[in-house]
Amino acid sequence: MGSKRHQQNTILKMIFGLIVAVMILFAFKLLFSSSEKEAKDLAEEFYSYEQKGEFSSSWELFHSNMKKKFSKGHYIQDRAHVFMNHFGVDTFTYTLGKPEKLKSWRMSKEDTAIKEVYKLTVIQTFKGKYGNFDIEQDIFVGKENDDWTIMWDYNK
Repeated sequence: MGSKRHQQNTILKMIFGLIVAVMILFAFKLLFSSSEKEAKDLAEEFYSYEQKGEFSSSWELFHSNMKKKFSKGHYIQDRAHVFMNHFGVDTFTYTLGKPEKLKSWRMSKEDTAIKEVYKLTVIQTFKGKYGNFDIEQDIFVGKENDDWTIMWDYNK
C-alpha cells in the first residue's frame, strides 16, 4: 500500500516539476519576445513619422551617435528635400521584416559596440514622378539608457 502512495507522490512531483519548467520557459519567451516587439514597435513608430513627413519626431528616436551625424534641422531639411522634392512623392508605404537579435553590433568602427540590438530590414515603396521604386535598408534598434533607439549602418 505504501508503494502505491510513493508512486503517486513521485508522479505528482514530476507533474509539478514539469509545470514549473513550462512556466520558466514561458517567462523567458515572454521576456525575449517583448524586447523583440518593443524593437519592432519603435521601427514602426519611426517609419510612421517619416511617412507623414514628421521628420522632427523621427529624428528624436535616433541613438545619440546618429544625432551626432546630423543636426535635427539638417535632417528635417534633407529628408524633406531628397525624399519629397527629388523623388516627387508626398509619402511612401513600407514593410518591416522580422527582427533578428544580434549579440553585439556597432554603428561604425569608431563607435562602441551595443549589446542588445535587433536588425530589421525595411522596404520603402515610392510612387512618384520617376515611377515606382523601392529602397531596401537594414536598420538597427538598440538600447541606450534603457530606451530603444534607431541606428543605421555606417560600417565600410
